[in-house]
Amino acid sequence: MATIRSAQPQTHALPLTVLIGASAGGVEALNRILPQLPADYPAAVVVVLHQPSEGPSLLVEVFSPRVRLLTKEADEKEPLVAGVIYFAPPGYHLLIETDGTLALSVDDPVLFCRPAIDVLFDSAAQALGSKAIGVVLTGANEDGAAGLARVQQAGGSAVVQDPADALVATMPEAALAAVPTAQILTATAIGQWLATLQPGGRHGAQ
Repeated sequence: MATIRSAQPQTHALPLTVLIGASAGGVEALNRILPQLPADYPAAVVVVLHQPSEGPSLLVEVFSPRVRLLTKEADEKEPLVAGVIYFAPPGYHLLIETDGTLALSVDDPVLFCRPAIDVLFDSAAQALGSKAIGVVLTGANEDGAAGLARVQQAGGSAVVQDPADALVATMPEAALAAVPTAQILTATAIGQWLATLQPGGRHGAQ
């Protein structure tokens, strides 16, 4: 697993960031969430979706016509910017550095996954602190559970798709076992909740 530096988060310079992890059934769940985000969204959105490492990802092509935000595949050393959706490229772990840039890694898979949700969440907990919002969606393994706990421990928010609403409940159930106090919402309700996010992490109408 990638080595995470021990420096304290420099959160004053970093945007509020929504971190979304998903596996089996994730495209459908994301399609219920991402199109709800407004064009003036005050947060960056970083998505890790388990996918085959061979061949290109089509996530940008799938979601760009459906959402109001700029959607792109994450690049090495690219700065996090509010109002942009970044997808992890196939075959690479995606991390957030303490200087607010993105990093790609070919370190060993975590829970057989690269990109792994835990790697993203771990790095975000350190880099972003209370500016991180971790979201775990449908999936068939336990990736994301430990990372979500670290996001919450660092002062961030934790949200989990209702297992009854997930195509595969294993990942949400593991996340809830690790973070019992996480908000539990359907995918549609997660989109509604995220859409009300205001600068500074406040929410508008609930």
